[in-house]
This record gives sequence, C-alpha cells and structure tokens, in this order.
Amino acid sequence: MIVLYIVTALALAASLIADRRKTASALQLAAKRLAKILPAFLTMIVLFSVAITLLPDTVLMRLMGKDSGWRGVAGASCLGSAALMPGFIAFPLCGALLGRGVPYTVLAAFSTTLMSVGVLTYPLERQYFGVKVTLVRNAISFLIALIVAVVIGLVFGEIRL
Repeated sequence: MIVLYIVTALALAASLIADRRKTASALQLAAKRLAKILPAFLTMIVLFSVAITLLPDTVLMRLMGKDSGWRGVAGASCLGSAALMPGFIAFPLCGALLGRGVPYTVLAAFSTTLMSVGVLTYPLERQYFGVKVTLVRNAISFLIALIVAVVIGLVFGEIRL
C-alpha cells in the first residue's frame, strides 16, 4: 500500500511541475466530488460494519461458511449482484468476512459479482446500451464470476476434483 502512496505522490508532483493551474483545478474538482459522495460511502461503511458486528458467527457460517457449499457461493453471488458498493468498501468487507471464517470461494463469488454484475445499475445501463447488450453483459459477468469462484476454490483447496 505504501508503494501506491509513493507512486501517487510522484504522479501528483509530476503533474504540478507540468501544469500547476490544471493540477489545482483537478484537485478542486476531485475534492468537490469526494465531498458529494462521502456521506453515502460513510453510511454504507457504517451499515456494513454494524451488520457484520451484529450478525452472529453461527448465522454467518450457516449462510456463507465452509459448510455452506454451493448454497453459500450462490447466495454470495446473488448478494454481490444486487449490492452496489465501490471496491474500497467491498475489499475491506471481504477481509472482515475472511477473518470471520468465510471461505475464499464464497468471497471470490461475492466480490467478483459485486464488481461486475449490475442488477441495481440495470436501468441506467439499459438506457445507454440497450436491453440485449445489458442482459448479455450481466449474464456473461455472472458466469465469469462463478468460474472465478471455482478457480479460487481449486487454488485454495476448498474444492477438490
């Protein structure tokens, strides 16, 4: 993570050297956009944190634990498809779930569908790309997410052939 910070700082420094005015303008725009979306993201973080904290381990393990099998993968895939959250919230959430004992296979299904399948974004996507393209893209993304989950399960030894 430190490497990412260093690269970002170097890129910002290069941008300042190249054009101070454009860089300042871009930083102001980024700050305004961050201020606009920050309340929604903070609310999401708090809600997920509270839900994860209050959800008993027994319930979590029954729904998504190593004994949940394909039911856990299917549930996580559906939840990921229907949820709408950015990666910087989703990945720490997956880390918290991993810490509570959720298998990599389930986490792969959840995070991959979360990032690639858009049930909630369907109306907007349909408007720009049309119904057919949107449905095909979501179906292919869902299938790829299941393939990713199986591959991750094989790699981590959670699925045996």
